[in-house]
Amino acid sequence: MRRAVDVRSAGDWPPAAMVAEVSLAFDARHRRRFKMTDGHGEPFLLDLRRPTLLNDGDGLLLDGDGIIRVRAADEAVADIRGRTPADTARLAWHIGNRHTPVQVLSDGTLRIRDDHVIVGMLEGLGGEIIRHRAPFSPEPGAYARAEGGHGHHHEH
Repeated sequence: MRRAVDVRSAGDWPPAAMVAEVSLAFDARHRRRFKMTDGHGEPFLLDLRRPTLLNDGDGLLLDGDGIIRVRAADEAVADIRGRTPADTARLAWHIGNRHTPVQVLSDGTLRIRDDHVIVGMLEGLGGEIIRHRAPFSPEPGAYARAEGGHGHHHEH
C-alpha cells in the first residue's frame, strides 16, 4: 500500500508531482496515521511522525514517488455577519465564548459549522446567517505553532 510520509505546504511543492487528490472535511484533516482513499478510489496510508493539521492545497509526499494533494471538502457551514463591523465583532465574541471553531473569511464574514443551537443563538443576537456547503478551515488557535501544529515548517 502507498504510504504518505511527509507534508509539503501549499505552494511548496511542484504541481507536476501530483499523482492524486484526497478530499477531507476539517475533522479528517488533523491526523498522524490513518488509512485513506484518494479521489481515484485507491487506498493509501497516511503515516506521519506526529499529528499534523492538513490545509487545503498541502501535498502528502509518498514514500515512493509523487504527491497527493489535500483538498478541503465541502461541509455544512453557516456564514455569519452582523449589520455593522461592531455587530460582527460581538457575534465573534459569542462564538468564541462557546469555544466554537470559527473561520474568518477575507471580507470579515464568520464561518462556523452549521450547528442549529449556535446558529439560533446568533440569529437571536441579530446575525445574518447563510447556510450552505463550503470548505471549513477554522482559525488554528494562538498556541497551534507552539504545540507542533502545521505551521508551514517541516523537518526534512
